[in-house]
Amino acid sequence: MRDFFKISLFLIALFLIGNSSYVSDRSIIHASDEVPIEDIEQFVDIFKRIKEQYVDEVNDDELFKNAIQGMVNGLDPHSDFLSKDDFDELKIGTTGRFGGLGIEITQEDSYIKVISPIDDTPAMRAGILAGDMIIKVDDKDLKDVPINDAVKLMRGEPGTSVEVTILRKKENKPIILMIQREIIISKGIKTKIFKNNIGYIRLSNFQSNSTSDLQTAFYKLNKESNNKLQGLIVDLRNNPGGVLGAAVGISDLFLQNGKIVETKGRSSNSELKYEATARDISNGMSLVVLINEGSASASEIVAGALQDNKRATILGTKSYGKASVQTIQELSDGSALKLTTAKYYTPLGKDIHENGIIPDVIVEPSEDDVVSLPEPHEKDKQLFEAIKILSENKVTAIN
Repeated sequence: MRDFFKISLFLIALFLIGNSSYVSDRSIIHASDEVPIEDIEQFVDIFKRIKEQYVDEVNDDELFKNAIQGMVNGLDPHSDFLSKDDFDELKIGTTGRFGGLGIEITQEDSYIKVISPIDDTPAMRAGILAGDMIIKVDDKDLKDVPINDAVKLMRGEPGTSVEVTILRKKENKPIILMIQREIIISKGIKTKIFKNNIGYIRLSNFQSNSTSDLQTAFYKLNKESNNKLQGLIVDLRNNPGGVLGAAVGISDLFLQNGKIVETKGRSSNSELKYEATARDISNGMSLVVLINEGSASASEIVAGALQDNKRATILGTKSYGKASVQTIQELSDGSALKLTTAKYYTPLGKDIHENGIIPDVIVEPSEDDVVSLPEPHEKDKQLFEAIKILSENKVTAIN
């Protein structure tokens, strides 16, 4: 009877809260704010039927957890209810050092979709691409498997191997890859100079120190060219994003003024605007930003900010379109609610989420156009086009 007593108290409390609010200030309560008593009664009815009729005895806490999980997961692919173990796993993943494959993933069409493989990781070396659908890990079918459970299956002791089965566009049958897990440590930034005066900076993700790292990399390149850099390529292909502050900071490095990004949501604290300060470290140098379908989140903020402010030419293919803000709220029992609370908008008000950033110059990749080359090379078609544009001084967007 403990479970029915608990639900009854829950129902009575909601009923009293809902009705007292409604009566005391009816003029400001919208229909959507009222407690859906009939729906809650239906929930209790179903709960009772499961307890009485389901083939196996079910734990109360497990039923409540499943109910919450379903409610949150049904909102969008990025909102989630995290058990204490799942929350601990998430915190491990954000330290930047763990045993895994090296991929950024989301959930789509009941399976796990690769947003982007991370540079210099087992996943990148094995040939996993942005857009691949992971349908099986070892013998475990991932259909309808929660994303946190899928992450656990792919993580493990460094040196151990895991079999990953993927579906890929234009491939007629599944691809099976055997991948050895490694400690995943982000390499951050790569640099190179082309034609003695074209700088190249590859940023693989956005971390808290990325702004200062990129600034240092730029000054290093300029010094190596004897202060004769005439153009810069910032490569954000297959960069799945990261820290918002880094995206704002890196955009600000190349802007003298203007809006960088805006977030909009329902609550007042989700309404934020970020403006540039007068500190273009390149003094208006010609700039090209490379993006592709693996460029997401913070990468899209940078590309959108530089594009809308007419500061850079964006080259490549349409970006991923993941531009929603998730806040993580730890709960009293150590679990957590990860909830989408806002969306990112470019300076001109374009909604990035699910739309992505459309490049100024669309260049489809060739078979040799692989970001995982040990060093950036001119045989990379998209990179070659960027070098050509800068060499011929054809950048259309300069501050």
